[in-house]
Amino acid sequence: MSPPQHQGKLFMSVGIHVIYLNMRHKKLTREFFYQNTRETAKNLLGKVLVRKIDSRKSVDGARDNHDKDLICAMITETEAYCGPNDLASHASKGKTPRTEVMFSKPGLIYVYMIYGMYYCLNIVTEKENYPAAVLIRGVQLIDPKLKFSEKSLLKNIDLGGPGKLCRYFKIDKSLNSQDLIGNRDLWIEDWGINIKQREIISGSRIGVDYAGKYKDKKWRYFIKL
Repeated sequence: MSPPQHQGKLFMSVGIHVIYLNMRHKKLTREFFYQNTRETAKNLLGKVLVRKIDSRKSVDGARDNHDKDLICAMITETEAYCGPNDLASHASKGKTPRTEVMFSKPGLIYVYMIYGMYYCLNIVTEKENYPAAVLIRGVQLIDPKLKFSEKSLLKNIDLGGPGKLCRYFKIDKSLNSQDLIGNRDLWIEDWGINIKQREIISGSRIGVDYAGKYKDKKWRYFIKL
């Protein structure tokens, strides 16, 4: 089930800015991920990642912070990986068993492990056979039991970094290559949170010093709360 649908509209402060909220929750469609990868990475900011888990299992306190069996979090940081020429991308080495999903249709889930212990969540973008994806790098937990406002952001829980995010959301290789569209366990919703372009900060991607001229591309996007 989706978080409770609230009628009406409200305003919420993000940093020093005020953003307009429309409380209708809509799951993202495949068309959203057909966009240019960098635009998709920016447009994912403010969208809400939703994970359905077994409510009988605890996940770093998640049992206290979700509605029944849902965990919800607003996406606050992303990175774009753009095609076969992007030396920071796994796909720059061509199609392999690991990267095959990146060559598939947009909206598929790409999960891989780093440092032998942390998983990273990516969503495939753009047209089929053009390997591109967006890494979901940071989120801010939302308490779905509360009417959405600044008070519903669970700022005491740090989920900055893809490894922390995936651990909290119980995301692992079992989700790799699954379709995000229509998925019953993991999906992304639009809650009408309007992040303005001037609120988006861009910077170099993390941990890609090996990528030659691509290591300095400002393809990491984030917002400050």
